[in-house]
Amino acid sequence: MSLPFDYDQGAGLIFGGALPHPCSFEDSRAVILPVPVDRTTSYVGGTRNGPREILLASSHMELWDDELELDVHPAGIFTLPEMELPFGELAPLMAEIQRVAGEVLSRDKFLVALGGEHSITPPLAAAAAALHPGLGVLQIDAHADLRDSYMGTRHNHACAIRRVLEFAPATQVGIRSLSGEEAAAAPTLNTTIFYDRSMREDPAWIDRVVETLPEVVYITVDVDGLDPAIMPATGTPEPGGLSWYEVTRLLRATIERRRVVACDIVELSPLPGVAAPNFLCAKLVYKVLTYRLAAAART
Repeated sequence: MSLPFDYDQGAGLIFGGALPHPCSFEDSRAVILPVPVDRTTSYVGGTRNGPREILLASSHMELWDDELELDVHPAGIFTLPEMELPFGELAPLMAEIQRVAGEVLSRDKFLVALGGEHSITPPLAAAAAALHPGLGVLQIDAHADLRDSYMGTRHNHACAIRRVLEFAPATQVGIRSLSGEEAAAAPTLNTTIFYDRSMREDPAWIDRVVETLPEVVYITVDVDGLDPAIMPATGTPEPGGLSWYEVTRLLRATIERRRVVACDIVELSPLPGVAAPNFLCAKLVYKVLTYRLAAAART
């Protein structure tokens, strides 16, 4: 995929729909990159449809944020077309994702990638780490994703954070499902894990999470980190998980106290006839954009 920076947004889906203040890539502060990967999903697939459904849902959002009492979209949000991803081996696919992300980030844009499965996170975070030495990764997830290999590949979604740890430390939040292999490996790895059960006993857990993070941060949100009561549309929904206000408070605290350079929202597997999870993801993206662009305006 070459990057069509002169891409006519009127020719495709735009985050937020027909925005009152559309902008060019060059004038934008934030860039939305749809990455419809669905190659290694397990149990329930369909993540290839996640980006499209998030974009469709976003056109029905109100742009005024009642929490911060502002509308950040005039700051400039540009939506790229869905990535055209190579077939065949996974390694070239990952390399292409990293290349495109690097092109966007090197132009000083805040990148939000829409997945797609969690295997897209390592190349996205690697692109950010190449530009920001010392970067750390905040993962919101039900699963540890610390397997070294799964189903015959090291690029499986179940290996996402194990790959990230090859170039950056991680803080993992909401974890409530992992294998014996992962449980044994975790203490030897450069990661701090906040288990979902233990978080419930600590009213200061958000502060403790942020304290583990370095100055520059990449955020990855696997939607199965949320309570399946509000997010059933994911491949392996786990009981427990974060509420809407828990995840938004964590995101706001992280973005206001650290320099967040990029983010992804992954593992939405849309359910036919059920719009609420798609809308939640769209709203979550806009909350991230609101927190990030508002924080940037204050510095």
